[in-house]
Amino acid sequence: MAALVSSVPPAALAVRLASRRASVTARSVLLPRAAIAAFSASGGESEGRRRRRQQLVLYSKPGCCLCDGLKEKLNVALSLAGGTHSLLSVDLQVRDITTNPDWERLYQYEIPVLAKILPDGTEETLPRLSPRLSVELIQKKIAAAFES
Repeated sequence: MAALVSSVPPAALAVRLASRRASVTARSVLLPRAAIAAFSASGGESEGRRRRRQQLVLYSKPGCCLCDGLKEKLNVALSLAGGTHSLLSVDLQVRDITTNPDWERLYQYEIPVLAKILPDGTEETLPRLSPRLSVELIQKKIAAAFES
């Protein structure tokens, strides 16, 4: 790209940039007033951005191979875009149970444990996922848990 830019004389480049800025400005002025009002009323955010992101918690501990395997599959499942079970609006938080005595007491024999954070801030433990499930099935099960 540097070769392309350097082959255009600076004066011609300035004229091209100025004409593009003018056309962008002209287009932005032509927006309907209703669209501008709706955008301003929403604080400049789309409805999707205003919606709260969903939270998923994985209780784990160091050296737990089941936890590590599930964590890897969850990271892949959460990053897959598109499809009917997209989880791009879900944030994963991994909690080490050895850092909190309450978590360790609750989950020491159960890890890995998945929970979703409800709108009121409480947690709902999700059914255990088999380590043999494919990423696509994990994605489908988590999407179903957030739909209910």
